[in-house]
Amino acid sequence: MTVDGILSPCLAALDDLEPMLHVGEVVEMAGLLIESAGPAAAIGDFCEISASGGRRVRSQVIGFRDGRVLSMPLEETGGIELGNRVVARTDAARVAVGPALAGRVLDGFGHPIDHGPRIEAHAAYSLYSAAPGPLDREHITRPLETGLRAVDSLLPVGQGQRIGIFGGSGVGKSTLLGSMARHHSADIAVIALVGERNREVRAFLEHEMGAEGMRRAVVVVATSDRPAPLRVRACFTSLAIAEYFRDQGANVLLVMDSVTRLAMAQREIGLAAGEPPAQKGYTPSVFALLPRVFERAGNFPRGSITGFFTVLVEGDDFSEPICDAARAILDGHIVLSRQLAAANHYPAIDILQSVSRLESQLASPAQGAHARAVRQALAVYRQAEDLIQLGAYVSGSNPQLDAAIRARPQILEFLQQAPGVESSRAETLGRLAQIAAALG
Repeated sequence: MTVDGILSPCLAALDDLEPMLHVGEVVEMAGLLIESAGPAAAIGDFCEISASGGRRVRSQVIGFRDGRVLSMPLEETGGIELGNRVVARTDAARVAVGPALAGRVLDGFGHPIDHGPRIEAHAAYSLYSAAPGPLDREHITRPLETGLRAVDSLLPVGQGQRIGIFGGSGVGKSTLLGSMARHHSADIAVIALVGERNREVRAFLEHEMGAEGMRRAVVVVATSDRPAPLRVRACFTSLAIAEYFRDQGANVLLVMDSVTRLAMAQREIGLAAGEPPAQKGYTPSVFALLPRVFERAGNFPRGSITGFFTVLVEGDDFSEPICDAARAILDGHIVLSRQLAAANHYPAIDILQSVSRLESQLASPAQGAHARAVRQALAVYRQAEDLIQLGAYVSGSNPQLDAAIRARPQILEFLQQAPGVESSRAETLGRLAQIAAALG
């Protein structure tokens, strides 16, 4: 082995070392806000507080006030006292990655919580990498199969596209995500559960994902009881893991549930740092955070990251600030209807309110024509639905509406799909063509 070959690993290790420790001490703590005199650190950097009893509490810098550093803990704060030593840890803004991550469940720090063996790391990726530039992206031309007829036929998704799934509580967002995570055609899925209830995590892993889905998935979890900075960190941990697999040439499916709880965590951080509340109590940093998250997905020369981001619509108000901000950035949106969910129509996708902005690039001319025919039939029926239900519509008055009424049972059967049932792309497009032919 050459001298260069021997020295290269040593030099690389030296690059990763801190040249000196940046140290400060705790001078005040109120609620979840810790003030310290030092250390020298930037916003977003991580620190380690030496609490009593030998505990080490990790925190994240969120701002500065009167020459003091403001940070929020990522762990329980028990044992923190005045004068405790605070050390800046810039190396903590990275996550260990490697192929052994597949099939594992991690916390916001990137550590396994599934009682499995320690993960062998091949590299360390930065949590806060900048999104690739606009000219570093490839055109999105290859469809991603989800196994769901309503999506693959009428709302086609491409590898590298960013899609929002909008819906209120209890309309089937998690079940829909589980189906996509099991039946997708990507190489691997990275799933971020941000702010979920503790009870729902295991249920999601076992019932929605299943053993087959978990084999080619990495799940990052930060439940609702975890501190706000850790919930935000879990989001960036999942992004860094997705970028690692992308850099290996993989097509990655990134699923984030939910963007709304991520925004709530960032709002909590912003208010603690003294930011003024803006729209509906959300601070300006929330609206700066969303594009930093969404834009890291896309289609790139070495791989792709296709993003599905759920947005919890509070009170079924689709003009809510987070909904508006997400819709403006994403490449399409799937709207889940409470009315359809109440009618036991799964998936409860409101086709007429949903859109894929890349449909024209992803669908063939024949698929596009068939999809337009089905959408038109749904729209015509909805406009006359009250008359039909009252029995006031006279058959023969509108040939187009007559065709929509005749084909409606076939359309509804096509759009409904039981959880766990997969439909291949060929089967889906074949049935779509049959419905379009029936509509004339």
